[in-house]
Amino acid sequence: MDTTVTTGNEENVWGGGNRPLGASYGKLMMWFFIVSDALTFSGFLASYGFSRFKFIETWPIADEVFTHVPFFHGNYPMIYVAFMTFILIMSSVTMVLAVDAGHKMKQNAVIWYMFLTIIGGAIFVGSQAWEWATFIKGDFGALETKGGRILQFVNAETGERAAVTEFAAALQEDRVADARDKGIWFSDGETLPSVSLNEVIEGFRANPNILIRTETINEEGEKTLLTREESLGRLKDAVRVVEGANLIRNEYGSRLFADFFFFITGFHGFHVFSGVVINVIIFFNVILGTYERRGHYEMVEKVGLYWHFVDLVWVFVFTFFYLV
Repeated sequence: MDTTVTTGNEENVWGGGNRPLGASYGKLMMWFFIVSDALTFSGFLASYGFSRFKFIETWPIADEVFTHVPFFHGNYPMIYVAFMTFILIMSSVTMVLAVDAGHKMKQNAVIWYMFLTIIGGAIFVGSQAWEWATFIKGDFGALETKGGRILQFVNAETGERAAVTEFAAALQEDRVADARDKGIWFSDGETLPSVSLNEVIEGFRANPNILIRTETINEEGEKTLLTREESLGRLKDAVRVVEGANLIRNEYGSRLFADFFFFITGFHGFHVFSGVVINVIIFFNVILGTYERRGHYEMVEKVGLYWHFVDLVWVFVFTFFYLV
């Protein structure tokens, strides 16, 4: 005869009714939103991963793309992106402290930690906007061939990228000065490059130290560097100068990289911006004593769930775009 021995009191963890698992309606709806949004981001990142490995030979190398730091000149790969990540993670820490202070009904502590969370989110959004602007503007420029391939220029002596404006022939008297900055547009919606295709070709022929490398990555994980003769041969296939990145062209390599970058990081940035706005609203409600009168700070906890989710998503976005 089977016997069952139980210890402790049996509890009904669901509870039924309109408070399943003891969660309020608002908190439960926030969890529903987080789960649905997690599925959306999962689909985006899965699509990115599929494209990344399908076109692995022509995919841009992140260390050669994200090399900028505000107010500093030079090559600092991933430094500023790491700073952005650190700021966002620390804002998640201050949000935890705000929620904990709310549980203890410490209004002043909630105000202080919410303020720090808002500052951290604002720094991240501003940094992302600066990163976008830098990515769109570009640094060096490249040529695009008839088949859509990207040809980049390298200084043979230093082994570093060479900007097209540095060696292009000085034929500026026949063109509009600073046309790119003045917003002169072609009929296809692209800004006029700072140098023309003929200027780049003539400048390349006049500078024997400049070589061309293709966007194709070799077995060593580096882009293929052509000889001088091979470089001159590839120039015959060039059809336009590409400066920076947008949804149509990308000087760093595959156009899909720019498409995914703008879409996924922009979608995440919209979440962060929305979180900052919501945090500001909750912040002023805390100052006004709204939650003190209610006797609880559950609203701070709910917005905290959203903020932690946004931070967690960035960890995956950071990994996919910048580390893999």
